[in-house]
Amino acid sequence: MERSQWYIGTPNGVVMCVDSRLEHQLQGRLYHAYSREGKRFGTMEQLLSRLEQFYNWMNFPYPGTVDRTFTGGGKERTRNIHSSERTKIMKDEELLSRHGELGTFVIRVQHRQNSSWQGRITWMDQDKTVCFRSVWELIKLVDGALDMVCGEEDGPDEVSWTER
Repeated sequence: MERSQWYIGTPNGVVMCVDSRLEHQLQGRLYHAYSREGKRFGTMEQLLSRLEQFYNWMNFPYPGTVDRTFTGGGKERTRNIHSSERTKIMKDEELLSRHGELGTFVIRVQHRQNSSWQGRITWMDQDKTVCFRSVWELIKLVDGALDMVCGEEDGPDEVSWTER
């Protein structure tokens, strides 16, 4: 299989390894270049929360909106220009060698605007890359790919793995 789409390409690129899915709840691991240990997730919400925490830690991509607080105890977000504490531990090749039992995806979030994410996702098993315009589209793309792998059809999807 040609692997033309297998690349990380950004400091915040992650590899998502999906090992199982029960009633559309994903279980698997999330890898990035700054840790050898995979972050386990057991639900889609946990996956999205771990990704958001990672992007906040990276300060990249910088969010277009911040959480609002009315208690005065909120932390003010500042750009962290010096990234000396963020040293890559894994090379891209090692990251790309991680695979899930049901599917493997490379997620590259390029923007966090309009309280959502925009970027590209690569389905490594099919060597296909598409852009997503929101977290919802990202979820639908992953769910649609896993439907194909598991032989399930829920009806026509609003988003697909074909070029737009």
